[in-house]
Amino acid sequence: MSSSVLYDAPGPKARRRSKIISIVGIVLILGLIAWVFSALAAPRVSINGAVSPSLLDPSRWDIFSDVQLWLGLGDGLAATLRMAGVAAVGAIVIGLLFCFGRTSATAWIRIPSSILLEFFRGIPVLLLMLFTLLVFSTGAYWAGVAGLAIYNGAIIGEALRAGILSLPKGQRESGLALGLTPLKTRLIIEFPQAFRQMLPIIIAQLVVLLKDTSLAYVISYPELLRKGMTFLANYYGENYRFSLFVIVLAIYLALNLALSWLARVVARRTAGGRPKRGRRTTVGEKVLLQPDAGGTGVGGGAIL
Repeated sequence: MSSSVLYDAPGPKARRRSKIISIVGIVLILGLIAWVFSALAAPRVSINGAVSPSLLDPSRWDIFSDVQLWLGLGDGLAATLRMAGVAAVGAIVIGLLFCFGRTSATAWIRIPSSILLEFFRGIPVLLLMLFTLLVFSTGAYWAGVAGLAIYNGAIIGEALRAGILSLPKGQRESGLALGLTPLKTRLIIEFPQAFRQMLPIIIAQLVVLLKDTSLAYVISYPELLRKGMTFLANYYGENYRFSLFVIVLAIYLALNLALSWLARVVARRTAGGRPKRGRRTTVGEKVLLQPDAGGTGVGGGAIL
């Protein structure tokens, strides 16, 4: 069996131990699944002693042939996506402002930006929503959008700042040597590379933003969770609450898995943040990355 300097092939005892751990893990997982299934299949007993069918009983799932149910869930999903879409755009804009503010060479811009960013990162999203709703009386929709945009914008701003700081110092020095101002160097050379490197992280944060739209339930915004677990559950009856919970869970899971898949695709295509097109032109001792004939922009900036 082949081995490398960094990895030794497991011996008989290690293989036997690994096999035992795997078997125990599989048994525990199967036991957990069986326990959950038995709990769902057991008849439900209320506080006053009334017995109702189990959560898996067909009588709890017959509403899904009703078109009005899916129309109601569609309205809730549209409201969720409407809030998430506007909040995502706002979060990216706010993240850009925080990024440029925190990396500014001017202290009176950098210090207040740092204080505000740490303040908003430390406040729960729900409190931001409630603050906006109670203080500015914006309504549930804009309170939710503001809370999501500000909090996630602070996170995205830190990610972009980390991307800029991870670039070699020669990137900035080359731009300044070419006569670009510090702001143009940041906008034309550094920021495009940092954004490309941090794009998978930004998309992952947008997945969090989408999930956090469910917090708007508390401020009475009719998003997917509130629509399914309150409006539709009250309309169809308490017996269908678990069934509605399952379908709402499945919709959220499908949306988040789709965004997570997009993040993985972007991560593969931007691996290492290296531009895929461009030619190198030597200027003195520096090497500049120029765009192809059909390219646009600076093509990734200047590098030493």
